[in-house]
Amino acid sequence: MLRLEPRAEPSRLMAWLSPLIALALTTVLAAMLFAWLGKDPVAGLRIYLVEPLNGARAISEVALKATPLVLCALGLAVCFRSNVWNIGAEGQFLLGAIAGGGVALWLHGQGITGARGAYAPLVLAGGVVGGAAWAAVTALLRDRFNANEILVSLMLVYVAQQLLNYLVFGPWKDPKGFNFPQTPTFDASTWLPPIAAGYRAHVGTWVALALVAVFWVFLFRSWRGYQLQVGGLAPAAARYAGFSSRAALWTALLLSGAMAGLAGAMEVAGPLRQLTPHVSTGYGFTAIIVAFVGRLHPAGIVFSGVLLSMMLIGGELGQSRLGLPNALSGVFQGLLLFLLLACDTLIHHRLRWIGARRRAA
Repeated sequence: MLRLEPRAEPSRLMAWLSPLIALALTTVLAAMLFAWLGKDPVAGLRIYLVEPLNGARAISEVALKATPLVLCALGLAVCFRSNVWNIGAEGQFLLGAIAGGGVALWLHGQGITGARGAYAPLVLAGGVVGGAAWAAVTALLRDRFNANEILVSLMLVYVAQQLLNYLVFGPWKDPKGFNFPQTPTFDASTWLPPIAAGYRAHVGTWVALALVAVFWVFLFRSWRGYQLQVGGLAPAAARYAGFSSRAALWTALLLSGAMAGLAGAMEVAGPLRQLTPHVSTGYGFTAIIVAFVGRLHPAGIVFSGVLLSMMLIGGELGQSRLGLPNALSGVFQGLLLFLLLACDTLIHHRLRWIGARRRAA
């Protein structure tokens, strides 16, 4: 019989190398899967690992997809380090998109115009408030009624999606949109300016990188961040030290919701410039993998966000060029997370064979 036994001193080096080991194993399994599907493994790996970085335009698309992933994952990292399991970043992303889109539509309805990007900060602020408010519902139910935040935050995702559907199929539907479920295109004054002319990546990428630095300072150089992490690692010690678990819950969820809402507002003010039922392609759920692959560290989240955005783009390219099913991207994401958890388990535990004689004793 095999049994897992805790290691006395897990290797810190292996703990940091664990994501790279998991990525290498995922690559090997991906090649085997390509061969099983009758595709050239080299061509398949090239589509996923090389083509997304082949040229400035391709890199800009990676940055475009990585930006919402990084923003959502930063907030989730704060939650997970605080032992608050927010699984509803997808719903908070959608509410941020709805709130930011609502601000843009209101400005358009009032006839308020200006230079390109002049009112984009208002749209982003609306997204932050919308995402935080949606996360506050989870915090309130957990705080007042001890509801499980995993189930509550997850179920609210579907409520958010139905609210978005109601708006784009109903009161916010574009009367000139040929009956498509979409809002009118926002005024240019609410669009996020691009990083460079001819590219879709916008200034939100620089905002996300600035927030990476802010979250690093908050988590590792601030008293409040220290309280959150102590509460996550040792709740009993945190209570003994007088740290408030209620304050930690509200802080973590509101920060996480605000970041997801900001990502949603950036999506509608950046590449989409309107609301549709398909605002998100699962960014909030993918961000959970981004957070763990990045070791819940702001710097690591940047690299894992780029990696997962490459997988998303590789899935689109593989579907069009090699006839691969689009679901492969989700398979590879799941494999990466599963292998990462397996590597972490074996780094902190060793497999020990227990013989029949020892079991009888």
